[in-house]
Amino acid sequence: MIEFLHSNLSYILSGISVGGQFALIAIGYTMVYGILRLINFAHGDVFMCAGLMMVYLSASMPMMMAIPLVLILTVALGFIIERVAYKPLRSAPRMSVMISAIGVSYLLQNAALYFTGGLAKVYPEIPWLSKTITIWDASTKVVTVVTPILTIVLVVLLSLLIKYTKIGMAMRAVSKDFETSELMGIKIDRVISVTFIIGSFLAAVGSMLYFTNYASVAPTSGGMPGLKCFVAAVFGGIGSIPGAVIGAFIIGICENIIKGGSSIFGIGGSGWTTFSDAFTFALLIIILVVKPTGLFGEKATDKV
Repeated sequence: MIEFLHSNLSYILSGISVGGQFALIAIGYTMVYGILRLINFAHGDVFMCAGLMMVYLSASMPMMMAIPLVLILTVALGFIIERVAYKPLRSAPRMSVMISAIGVSYLLQNAALYFTGGLAKVYPEIPWLSKTITIWDASTKVVTVVTPILTIVLVVLLSLLIKYTKIGMAMRAVSKDFETSELMGIKIDRVISVTFIIGSFLAAVGSMLYFTNYASVAPTSGGMPGLKCFVAAVFGGIGSIPGAVIGAFIIGICENIIKGGSSIFGIGGSGWTTFSDAFTFALLIIILVVKPTGLFGEKATDKV
């Protein structure tokens, strides 16, 4: 077992890192769904926009100024999306809101296409994250080690905010019963805006960690990570923050084990990598068939 871990440590570390990055994005999906019962299909594109903002801002100012500015602008983008695209449809049928979310997604993609000319942009190096280090003879970037630690810290802080603060208690109340919370005087619009702000902030942090590893941002860069993070949220039980985090880590680790299948399992050829994305969506089908509410999802009861 020790020898197996030693020889495949790079794949395991990479899987844990990717899982942490997916977790930060998946939290945005699960929080919005928990309160609005809405799948925010534009969330992956907010993540992509955060990456492009870093590309352009880091080219015109020091990195120490660019990082907080990217976080602020991404939060502002999430807030504007909620106010412009979702708030006017608060009392509309759920299908209308979903169509609006898809429209916002394509709007962000096409705006990015206009500004970039359709070309992938090289993501800047964040000095303290891009350094290469050696762990037990396995070479990896600092970001690989930082990601799971930072993810756990942010999730703990978010859990404390939801459990002990006034806005957190309001979020829990709204997620349990939207109409009753409104009747009790909870400011629904404020709660929803804070939810989008938190989700966008975590997506911005996730983009910095993700693109430090992949080093290239294109208008479609948010598509596949966004879908995988949605799968992670469903797998863990959409609406459950711990579920989204655990689901993301499981998907990240399994994907990287599949990518290293030829060396890990001693099977020749490199075709295993082709099936890494397919695994994620096969997992979604299996979990929906076996346990539709996910690992930590609560069984919903319809009111009569």
